[in-house]
Amino acid sequence: MITALDFPADKLDDRECEFVGAIKDHGWFATRVFDAEGKLPEFSYSTGLWLRHGFPELILFGLPRKASYDILSEIVREAESSVKLPMGVRLNHVFGNADAFLMPVARRYYEEHLGWSRWFYGGDDFPCAHLIWPDAAGLFPWEPGFGEDMSFDQPDLTERGWPAELAN
Repeated sequence: MITALDFPADKLDDRECEFVGAIKDHGWFATRVFDAEGKLPEFSYSTGLWLRHGFPELILFGLPRKASYDILSEIVREAESSVKLPMGVRLNHVFGNADAFLMPVARRYYEEHLGWSRWFYGGDDFPCAHLIWPDAAGLFPWEPGFGEDMSFDQPDLTERGWPAELAN
């Protein structure tokens, strides 16, 4: 797989060099995205997990920068230890005191959300998973009673909508 790691340094601008350098040094990079227009919640996503560990890149919405980075870092440590988190299954250790789910992100959302990963991989030929967290009552966005005030914080990036079978 050819990635931006294969690009000659003299062909990269300063930001691209910094991005590629971080992935060379640490195996991954976390990008934080802010939407000045307020159409999307703030979010973070990884680049490098797929290349280094065969684990999908991750995207995480609506949490503060430090919390997002710490959570992504912990998952990177698990991937480095060959721990593979399954998709669509309740995970009880990602957030410590709250469950989580990983859901595959549909490729139609890559352009809007995963710019640096798309640049790094030269397109959309990499998997990405949305790390989803519950509301204060422990409910997920697809479950009845999920906090209406939190629906903006975690957009549905799945191919066919939140899986109804998980609502049970």
